[in-house]
Amino acid sequence: MAWPERARYDGVMVADREAVVVLLPNWGICMPPRQRIAVTLPAGTSLPDTIELVKWVEENGYDDGWMSDAGPPDGLTMMAALAPHAPTLRMGIAVVPVYSRTPAVLAATANTLGQLMPGRVILGLGASSHTIMDQWHGVPLKKPLTRVKETTIMVRSMLAGEKSDFDLSTLHSKGYRQPPLEQEVPIYLAALRPKMIEMAAEVGDGVILNMWPKKALPKMIEHVHAGAARAGKDPLEVEVVNRYLVLVTDDREAAVEAFRVRMAPYYATPVYNDFLAWAGYEDVAATIAEGWAARDREKTMGALSPELAHEIAIIGTAEECRERIRWAGETGIHTHIITPMSTDREDVYRTLEAFTPENFPR
Repeated sequence: MAWPERARYDGVMVADREAVVVLLPNWGICMPPRQRIAVTLPAGTSLPDTIELVKWVEENGYDDGWMSDAGPPDGLTMMAALAPHAPTLRMGIAVVPVYSRTPAVLAATANTLGQLMPGRVILGLGASSHTIMDQWHGVPLKKPLTRVKETTIMVRSMLAGEKSDFDLSTLHSKGYRQPPLEQEVPIYLAALRPKMIEMAAEVGDGVILNMWPKKALPKMIEHVHAGAARAGKDPLEVEVVNRYLVLVTDDREAAVEAFRVRMAPYYATPVYNDFLAWAGYEDVAATIAEGWAARDREKTMGALSPELAHEIAIIGTAEECRERIRWAGETGIHTHIITPMSTDREDVYRTLEAFTPENFPR
């Protein structure tokens, strides 16, 4: 497995087929997180379909299953339902919005999941978007960086069995306590732009990225390293997780068109529109926002060019898709969540098959 040149720092790197060992002057020997392949969950709204998929990825050598939490079925409830069917998978959620559940509820739920799957659960937290919070939940998305940070501090304390005594700027809790787990549940934080990325690496146990144009990833990884270093962590040991939209197909044109129809409105939301501008696509972001405000579907979708679609989504032959994931791994991603960009069963399993261990050694 290759590793980005900037990750060498002042040390010596020794690599074999299983891992990369880094010898650093101040830290000694350290082991970066290994490359992992994950499936995105659920498989639609049907629990039986998701159970079938989980059984398939278990049998075919996947490492992780990562839930989403945008609507039905509820992601954390689904994780509990999948526990009997996932005896080896590490299970995470990317992510739970910090506005829709209180820290005490998050801690209690994580405790239950941690008992069901000891040592195999990751709690992913994030701010979500204005569409989901303001419109769906009717909860204002205010002070997102502070709210994510304070939620993380409180949930981590509660998971450790400490009695709550918090009076923070966005949250407070007094007197809540739950038994600690024998094996901890790590907390990973979702982030897109520099301040949130650095805070996620500094405060969280890992960082979750999503939907970046290709040229943005190197500078996002630089901010991960900066945040980790600020907290005195070895930057190489902060796991970086990413969800990709992937489709193994010969019909690139149809796949790109489907991506543009689906994702142009996504980049009209303030969080992702600002991110697209920061990533270097200011004109595209502005045009998408203008088109969305005017309810001009053609203008909104037209701003997301086929070229940019290919920069964000991973579309092509199996080997072309694998090469993009390899590049992301070499650039700094450790865990790759594969989200097949289709609801067609044949498309889904063809795409997932491309990343089984025999087809994608890691």
